[in-house]
Amino acid sequence: MTQVAPGGATPATNDAAPPARPLPLADSPLGRTISTTATDIWNDSCAIDELEYAISFGAVGATANPTIVTDVWKKEPAHWRERVQALARERPTATEVDLAWAIVEEMSLRGAKLLEPAFAAHGGRQGRLSMQTDPTLHRAADRMVAQALSFVALAPNIIVKFPATSAGITAMEEATYQGISVNTTVCFSVAQALAAGEAIENGLGRREAEGLDVASMGPVVTVMMGRIEDWLRVQTERDGIVSDPAALPWSGVAVFKRAYGIFRERGYRARLLGAAIRHHLHWSELIGGDVVITMPSNWQKRFNASDIEVRPRMDDPVDPAIVAELSAHFPDFVRAYEPDGLSRDAFDTFPPTTRTLRAFISSYHELLHAVTDAMIPNPDLRAS
Repeated sequence: MTQVAPGGATPATNDAAPPARPLPLADSPLGRTISTTATDIWNDSCAIDELEYAISFGAVGATANPTIVTDVWKKEPAHWRERVQALARERPTATEVDLAWAIVEEMSLRGAKLLEPAFAAHGGRQGRLSMQTDPTLHRAADRMVAQALSFVALAPNIIVKFPATSAGITAMEEATYQGISVNTTVCFSVAQALAAGEAIENGLGRREAEGLDVASMGPVVTVMMGRIEDWLRVQTERDGIVSDPAALPWSGVAVFKRAYGIFRERGYRARLLGAAIRHHLHWSELIGGDVVITMPSNWQKRFNASDIEVRPRMDDPVDPAIVAELSAHFPDFVRAYEPDGLSRDAFDTFPPTTRTLRAFISSYHELLHAVTDAMIPNPDLRAS
């Protein structure tokens, strides 16, 4: 470390700064995606071992949500039980909810620390760890913003997830205005993505009008590609729909590419982020776009072991015949694909929204149960 002499002068030194160490997996398919195109990769977990793997090929962000947090707990149950018990001793009046959020914060801060170098290198535009607002607050804009403000006080490189519900769109604009980098989640349609992009743009504009910084903010709008596909598959089985099975994997890709084109036309500054990976099209078809893709570690390893050619495909349109096939059989694909397919009032009742909110709330309740079980062990069971 270079020492600073009295008075602030830097003493002469012959020590050259060490060259940056090459990334171990820089020549992997995902490493080349990052190094040769405008596309970035995030790790779809705050688990430390998984984030370290992702950083080894150049990943510059990570995400967390109630399901991810619960999964991280399940990987290290003894550790997190002990942490809950220690926190309970330190905070004798804390409720299970208080301690659950303390665990979420602790998990998130471990991941945020690993991303600090990327955060510094990219001037705040990358290197962020996503924390998600309480999914039970999806109808309460003010309470989501208040929780987001508490999150960003934890570390400088926190980005906060808000759902693309009607209240969530309101919260995104206000949070952006207050200097919070927003990550839209629970978003499956072009209409939701555009509403989120517009809300973020409005928040940025309000900051600029007051001379406040926006250059270091890094908002993203997530489109959960795999979850719209999941819903169409549920409809296929539930309703006996017969369609070309080769079309379904393109449903989320088509929605994402439609939103991407409109984002560029309108000049929205938030980047689109592809999530809910189900197959390689959710990576390969987005390569080359100025976008982010967040991937679970198991998909990262599968893609890095694959022979998929890394080349730009983002501007390649989805075959119109595939779009026509999906549109003919699935009205909810039309609602997701068309820019005016959903009114803002319909965001909250769109089936992929309700299915995902139910899943996130269920995972949150599972976390609360795990915290309660750690605080108040079941006396019917032998202590391990």
